[in-house]
Amino acid sequence: MDSRLYSQTLGYTGKDGEQTGSPLHAGQVVDRFRLEEKLHVGGMAHIWRVSEVNHSGDSRLPLIMKVPRIKGGEDPATIVGFEVEMMIMPMLSGAHVPKFIAKGDFTRQPFIVMECIEGLSLKPRLDDAPLALDEVIEIGSRVATALHDLHRQHLVHLDIKPSNIMFRPDGTAVLVDFGLSRHDHLPDLLDEEFMLPMGTGPYMSPEQVQFVRNDPRSDLFALGVMLYHFTTGERPFGQPDSVRGLRRRLWLDAMPPRALRADCPPWLQEVILKCLEVKPERRYHSAAQLALDLQNPSQVALTRRAERLQKSGAIKTFKRWFFALGDEPGQQRDKASDQLARSPIILAAVDVDNATGELLERLRETVRRIVVTEPGARLACVSVMKTARIGMDELVDEQGQSLHVKQLVGLKHWARPISKGLNLDEGRLTFHVLEASDAAAAIVEFARRNQADHIVMGARGASGLRRFLGSVSSQVVAESDCTVTVVRAAGAPTLEPPA
Repeated sequence: MDSRLYSQTLGYTGKDGEQTGSPLHAGQVVDRFRLEEKLHVGGMAHIWRVSEVNHSGDSRLPLIMKVPRIKGGEDPATIVGFEVEMMIMPMLSGAHVPKFIAKGDFTRQPFIVMECIEGLSLKPRLDDAPLALDEVIEIGSRVATALHDLHRQHLVHLDIKPSNIMFRPDGTAVLVDFGLSRHDHLPDLLDEEFMLPMGTGPYMSPEQVQFVRNDPRSDLFALGVMLYHFTTGERPFGQPDSVRGLRRRLWLDAMPPRALRADCPPWLQEVILKCLEVKPERRYHSAAQLALDLQNPSQVALTRRAERLQKSGAIKTFKRWFFALGDEPGQQRDKASDQLARSPIILAAVDVDNATGELLERLRETVRRIVVTEPGARLACVSVMKTARIGMDELVDEQGQSLHVKQLVGLKHWARPISKGLNLDEGRLTFHVLEASDAAAAIVEFARRNQADHIVMGARGASGLRRFLGSVSSQVVAESDCTVTVVRAAGAPTLEPPA
């Protein structure tokens, strides 16, 4: 890739090295888009508000055009990064990315037209750090949810930072700027053409420093850096501006957040430091598993990470430095989607109060068989405590015991043989009692919110009332976005895909 080639194609180079042959201006029409107002001038691109000349269905969206700042002979990475983004954006869909509209070729005028996400990025919030803990947790949960959606679309972002995160009016996190990203189904031009680590210094993962660009857990490291900064007001690894400085994170760990902020709870420190582990395999296996912990603090399994109040000692640091000297991992062959496939969230929906012993045993055995084939799986055991649509609910039984706690105990009792048989640690097994009038809707919503990959649930035997009203399992099958396995008491388990 030679930036001088594009200089010759697009015009001559001005004093500052930027293309000036045909400068863009308000009112100009580029392809079918009219430039209305220049919104932003960044180091790598101009952002214009545009309108579509020939109205179409997509023209109702507010639109922006991103145009690269091409500097002749100076910054080929800018050109390659923009080319990467032009390839990647049409491959992505959903609420967590701007809707792609059109692109222009480098032979005429390179640009990308996309949906305009109203509002500011997270970058201004850095000036307000440390933030309230509730806001830190909410930001982390929403961004982790967005990351998991992109990872499922075979993308590793590789440049997660506050300036690349925006929010829709309903609070949905939107990730932008895919110039450094890698997609499983596209050539990795940055890896092919450059021999330097690619990313933003404070947020780069150790493996990115070592030229590994295909691990989705790199994005979890960057999110951990962001959560650390929002929690403490400090960057965990400073702001290095050299490869030598970047490599220090291979052996130097961050000051524990609780040492900088006394009201940081141990569970949040556990989550943040787990994201910042040097070895990817010691981090969360998926962004969905991280989001699940952030949404369920009481379920976070605490380790020594949660107790730390100072950095590692000199001897341990020296050992890390010594082993890091020769630790240069080769490029992984796995795709981003392969890592996610090994780290599913399995949701076991258990009716602990009404299911027969036979059905509970069959359900337990089915769950056990599924989990045993997925070494990185997270098992979320869910039970629904039915509440009345109208009127008051009894929250205690005849002995005055909490019905919620009673159901939670029953759920844990059901799962105990699974956890013991498979030696599941607490970090891979969580329990949730949902209070809802509609059990099926509660299960579907929990699965969707926590991005479950597989729901396993039981179905009671046929009856006239069940045929008339419909069953919880059939409703879950019809409305769920993921695979649903329905286990029946009289017969073998059957796999019912979602409608």
